[in-house]
Amino acid sequence: MSHDGVGLRAVMRSAGFLTAGALAVSVLSGCSSEDPAGKPLAASDIGLADRSLVADGGTLRWAVDSVPDTLNTFQSDADATTTRVAQAVLPSLYRLDANGRPQADADYLEKAEVVETEPRQVVLYKLNQQAVWSDGREIGAADFAAQWRALSGKDTAYWTARNAGYDRIEKIERGKNDLEVKVTFARPYADWKSLFSPLYPKDVMGTPDSFNDSARKKLKVTAGPFALKKVDRKDDEVTLARNPRWWGHPAKLDEIVLRAVPRDKRAAALAAGELDLAEIDAESVQRITVAAKGRQSATPLMGPGSNRNAADALRSWAVAKGTDEEAADDEISAREKQRREVSAYARQQQALRGFEVRRSLEPAYTQLALNGAEGPLADERVRRAVARAIDREALASAVLTPLGLPAEPVGSHLALSGQAAYADNSGALGGQDTAEAQALLADAGWVPGGPLKEEKKKGEKAAGAKGEKTSAGSSAGSSSDEEEAEDGTYIVGEDDKASREDGKALHEDGKARREAEREKKQDPKKHKESRDGSKHLAQDGKQYTHQLKQGGAPGAYAPRGTAAPAGAAAGVLAKDGKPLTLRFVLPSGPGSQTLRTVADRISGMLRKVGIRTEITKVADESYFKDHIASGQFDLALYSWPASAFPATDARPIYAKPVPAADGSLNVEQNYTRVGTDQVDQLFDQAVATLDEDESRGLIRKADSRIWAAAGSIPLYQRPQLTAVRKNIANAGAFGFRTPVYEDMGFLAKSARVSASPTEK
Repeated sequence: MSHDGVGLRAVMRSAGFLTAGALAVSVLSGCSSEDPAGKPLAASDIGLADRSLVADGGTLRWAVDSVPDTLNTFQSDADATTTRVAQAVLPSLYRLDANGRPQADADYLEKAEVVETEPRQVVLYKLNQQAVWSDGREIGAADFAAQWRALSGKDTAYWTARNAGYDRIEKIERGKNDLEVKVTFARPYADWKSLFSPLYPKDVMGTPDSFNDSARKKLKVTAGPFALKKVDRKDDEVTLARNPRWWGHPAKLDEIVLRAVPRDKRAAALAAGELDLAEIDAESVQRITVAAKGRQSATPLMGPGSNRNAADALRSWAVAKGTDEEAADDEISAREKQRREVSAYARQQQALRGFEVRRSLEPAYTQLALNGAEGPLADERVRRAVARAIDREALASAVLTPLGLPAEPVGSHLALSGQAAYADNSGALGGQDTAEAQALLADAGWVPGGPLKEEKKKGEKAAGAKGEKTSAGSSAGSSSDEEEAEDGTYIVGEDDKASREDGKALHEDGKARREAEREKKQDPKKHKESRDGSKHLAQDGKQYTHQLKQGGAPGAYAPRGTAAPAGAAAGVLAKDGKPLTLRFVLPSGPGSQTLRTVADRISGMLRKVGIRTEITKVADESYFKDHIASGQFDLALYSWPASAFPATDARPIYAKPVPAADGSLNVEQNYTRVGTDQVDQLFDQAVATLDEDESRGLIRKADSRIWAAAGSIPLYQRPQLTAVRKNIANAGAFGFRTPVYEDMGFLAKSARVSASPTEK
């Protein structure tokens, strides 16, 4: 699983707090005449072409992360490939447009509307009269009713991952004819358009056994432009074939093969002709860009004209110079191997000239999560100080500008620019302000050079973080202000020189501590200084239930009159004998380099206000489960998907944690453990309000309070980079848009796709 991306609805966001008096009307409701939702920061880039320009036939080989463990999107182990298959082979009454907003799919739905609100909300669906399952049966009320019963949560024999929305339905019945489905809700539900997408046949949803087991490995009955042909777990492929019973525009492709290929091997697979389309990383983007310009990014040690005679000559020279004959053979063998590798790389570069990179932004954003369960970050003033120390614009620019994408920070936890619920509510917290961050820390009692107790021993926890040795060795980044401990972690922000310059502000205990630190630094085996500009990221979280605090510090600011302590940026902050050190946990895998780069920049920003970060790398397979979800972190970076239905999908991410019967804390998906009754109430009101404008206003109010609590800080929208064979149309970087599978294909001869947004 990608640490910088989490599957839609499998998990969503976290919750927050702000005193009512600190909220400005303009921040909360976006009541101006101009729509605060704006437009998407980047358009989709799919090589748009009219269907008449797309040839009939062919197989599209599309890279995915894995062959799914289940084909049932409503089960807990469903993944992105499960969703991709469902989009191609099953009905979805609504699909997302280029702005990330739901639109009725005319192939399945002629019309849907709320026809009654009192005494109950009633939605009437009028289905496309041609819509049939692949076995010839009409899609109808029986399928709707079976899915409702399976997902309502009333029958625990169904192993469902979520029940949201379906648990509000009272009954489902046939309308005036077979094409009408009447759904009556027991409680009002604003996000009713989220239901029945995808819609499974009653054969799947009708019994617990069929729901739990039969749809995991195969789908016998489908109703999309493609049908499921084969799931080959031996060769890691899922094959979709054109559905002969499809009533809409016939699919242009004969087949789509979803092939599991690791991301670091996709460039080679593209060059070898094994793939036609694949999401790729920045390194692969550079390779394709270089190839397109006709250059090679590597030069063979021995030119293309080199042959065995040249190798023999080199061996003769080595032996003549007195080199051991066997050693000479080894050297020649190594050089010959390297020559072959470089030659193969050059051939790959030549093959990559047939591809182009289509770029957009994913409907997902990367955030900095602050674990409010315990330790320094349990104090909302410290969380706000962390947030105010961070330059979000600089972080977005560092990630997106080199890729040619708009580098604008995300302004909402609950939607992205262009979506109906979006508004930039970050003003509820405030922008980067070093002085304000220092004032908040001072108000919370963290002062430069406070008395320090005995330094923590190896393996003990830093302030606010449970001690834990990493399984991945030392942190990968380097900074002149970083100190590497014996267990492979780095302390970022411990600057001995700066501490000496600030000596007048330190207590006597602080002076003694600095002397001890100098002695430790004399031992290079235990400690070393590194270069500035570290390149690592952390993900981790702890348990904490934040109670609603009446009359607290207003908004994201320290009480009026609080002065930033002199020299705070230079000195180490301490309180109750402990330095202010936050544990930043990082994944160690090669696909997480961007996250680690962002983490290093954040650590540098925090260092300027006196906050040290302890960076620890952990194995990819344990990163989310053993650290984020279990709360073993102070700071972490991971991503959340944007939803067109935030009142439903975002609530478990920001819900106030509650004690469970066994004494544990039920956090749902709120891994920051920061939540309040007030935010919960706003979500509850938004999901029960059928007035769309009112519901959006409530969502924006909730977002403002989440910002002010500083439990999580949205940073930037994730880049979406897709390598596509140049003659492929209507596929690539989709952005918000739901793919139109029947329009994908290979261009007819002499036809061209429209220019991508970055080329205009």
